[in-house]
Amino acid sequence: MLDFNPPEFQSYVVEHIVKSEASVFPQNLKVFSGRLQRPSHEADYETWRSGVDLLLRDPSVSDLQRSRRIVDSLLPPAADVIKHLSTDALPSVYLDTLDSAYGTVQDGDELFAKFMDTFQNNGEKPSSYLHRLQVALNAAVRRGGVKDTDANRHLINQFCRGCWDNSLISELQLKQRKLNPPNFNELLLLLRTEEDREATKIQRMKHHLGAVRQKAATHVQLAQIETGCEGGAVAALTSITQQLAEQLAEVQRQLASLTANKGLPPTNSRSKAEYSKQPASRKSTPAQRKPGFCFRCGED
Repeated sequence: MLDFNPPEFQSYVVEHIVKSEASVFPQNLKVFSGRLQRPSHEADYETWRSGVDLLLRDPSVSDLQRSRRIVDSLLPPAADVIKHLSTDALPSVYLDTLDSAYGTVQDGDELFAKFMDTFQNNGEKPSSYLHRLQVALNAAVRRGGVKDTDANRHLINQFCRGCWDNSLISELQLKQRKLNPPNFNELLLLLRTEEDREATKIQRMKHHLGAVRQKAATHVQLAQIETGCEGGAVAALTSITQQLAEQLAEVQRQLASLTANKGLPPTNSRSKAEYSKQPASRKSTPAQRKPGFCFRCGED
């Protein structure tokens, strides 16, 4: 039986057809409409223009394919601006028309000064900051503020100047690369690789510390349970003691009440008045003797 798909034929298809189609459909451009109230999923003109600049530098894409990609990425009203152009117009013609409608009106020196005044924002990733720098630098290059041959040098210089993550700059040795600066794509790949490595490390740290915290929380819960059991026993004994004390106090009150009702028995039948009268009667005896009594002989 004949094999209509030999390995040589499959290899030829992959090399010449699949790769050719992949080059015809590179990464999509961001959508741009030119609306005053720009939706969140759309790019501003400078960001969209930077993506087009990368497309223009790709040698594997023809001018016709570039023009089609530019047209496909536009929405009204920006798409209406280029409607009068022919379908086979060069990309530069499309861009000149769009630049006149949406491009900046500042000169090159002002745009370069704006580029030099671009710094990393709070919470912004280094790769995102590099994107903003590239957009500002491309605008300065288009307006003649910077030579295209010096773009890579200015890009890495400003990144080292405006990025606040000194550990990242030292780790990638970016200051040592200033003499032979990488282009935007190479520098972006370095930053994204380092960011991914750092994010992975942070995830491992969170997972490890989370497990340790879970163990510590378990020990704390067990200690609280044990302490709670001991505390419950102490509370029960305290309650019983209070009840016994209240019962004893009640018995004492009842005993005192009974004693008060019966009265105490008399300890002596003779009152204090009798004792006080007895000496008085004795003293009155001499005064009651008969008159004419002789105190010398004792006779009347």
